[in-house]
Amino acid sequence: MKILVCVSRVPDTAENEIELNSSGTDIERDDLVYSVNEWDNYAVEEAIQIRDKVGGSVTVVTVGDEACEEVLRREMAMGADSGVLLGDEAFEGADGLGIATVLSKHVQSGAYDLILTGAQSEGGAGEVGGMLAALLDLPFASLVNQLEVVDDSTIRVGREIEGGNIEMNEISLPCVLSVQTGINEPRYVSVMGIRKVRKVAIDELDADELGLDEDAIGAAGSAVARRRLALPKRGSGAELLTGSMDSICDRVAQIIRE
Repeated sequence: MKILVCVSRVPDTAENEIELNSSGTDIERDDLVYSVNEWDNYAVEEAIQIRDKVGGSVTVVTVGDEACEEVLRREMAMGADSGVLLGDEAFEGADGLGIATVLSKHVQSGAYDLILTGAQSEGGAGEVGGMLAALLDLPFASLVNQLEVVDDSTIRVGREIEGGNIEMNEISLPCVLSVQTGINEPRYVSVMGIRKVRKVAIDELDADELGLDEDAIGAAGSAVARRRLALPKRGSGAELLTGSMDSICDRVAQIIRE
């Protein structure tokens, strides 16, 4: 099975103090520590497990500049077979549909059986997976937390729905799935693994090679533009628990039940 996983490079919120820039249109990105998007790690781990069970290959792809190579190499150190960087200055400022359009051009040339994305990325809109499926006219499922290959043409998918329930579906391949956290436990990436892929060639494709019109992508081709960001206001109403450990535990249990 030929599997493609779409990954992205995002600020590591555990390592950064996130602040807004002076115009309020973005976060301050100078000196930020970046890492792979958390949801994408689960998608890559699931792809590796499927490949190990049924055979095939796992390719990771990202849209971005040269700095995004570190994300691809990390996922290759994790176990992906190859990486593809879709990079061009024309892609800068693209909205969700723009990113999905760039990815769709690569998917069309790759003859992939299964395309996975993380359920969310930096923007938090959770839109790229569904848009990618629509552009490719492929079946799509979101918030996937169970996956089982039935045969060469069918995959069984479990989706998290309201009330903590799981909705089970069988979907024809090829298809696009957005993977939820908790579907697996992503494996540890060792320093040795990172060293082994440090010099492995990564394919790089620009707008011309993907057959994209520069006027239709990036900021110029985006239907959505970010106007302003704002930090949430601090609210009131927090309950500070005091007393003995037993009484605090009893109160916490009561809050959870309620």
